[in-house]
Amino acid sequence: MSIAAFAFYLFAFAAIASGFMVVASKNPVHSVLFLISAFISAAGLFVLMGAEYLAMVLVVVYVGAVAVLFLFVVMMLDVDFVEMKQGFLQYLPIGGALAAIVVFELIMVVFVWAFPSDAELARAHPSPTAAETVADPNGPNNIEALGLILYTDYVHYFQIAGMVLLVAMIGAIILTFRTREGIKKQDPARQVGRKREKGYELVDIRPGQGLS
Repeated sequence: MSIAAFAFYLFAFAAIASGFMVVASKNPVHSVLFLISAFISAAGLFVLMGAEYLAMVLVVVYVGAVAVLFLFVVMMLDVDFVEMKQGFLQYLPIGGALAAIVVFELIMVVFVWAFPSDAELARAHPSPTAAETVADPNGPNNIEALGLILYTDYVHYFQIAGMVLLVAMIGAIILTFRTREGIKKQDPARQVGRKREKGYELVDIRPGQGLS
């Protein structure tokens, strides 16, 4: 077994096991930690497929922002696990029926699966496959290919998406902005325009007398 095959089976088993533990864990904090493990395992699979950009996005965006945000929210919420478990038996028949349907569909998918022939693959993929593109040392890598497509064919959509996000950010700031009275604030224009006469005051103190 090669190193790539061993890494694939390792990351695949870790992703499946982490996904199962996300649902099976009783503690929501542990569920979020297993979710982070599943994201990292999926990122490893993306690296093996030559999709380095998707792996980086998965780690930076989902692990670094979304999953950590979930973890902070779960840790800050005062969840009463005893109260949550009281209504478990009430929804058990519906949940069991849905789980049985999903398992049956997965079994049907596995049994009806058939590997396509080489001719069918050639008709389905007339262009070079991802493995052939990655194996070509002279061709662009994953990040270069995405950059060429994103900033040429879809550059207008990319700019529109950036403007939409900018407007959404400004709208969120305006909606959450509140003016409070009685708070000392700095006025940079007034500080810069201050003259020397306003910065100090000369006081003639007579001997034996202090400032009142």
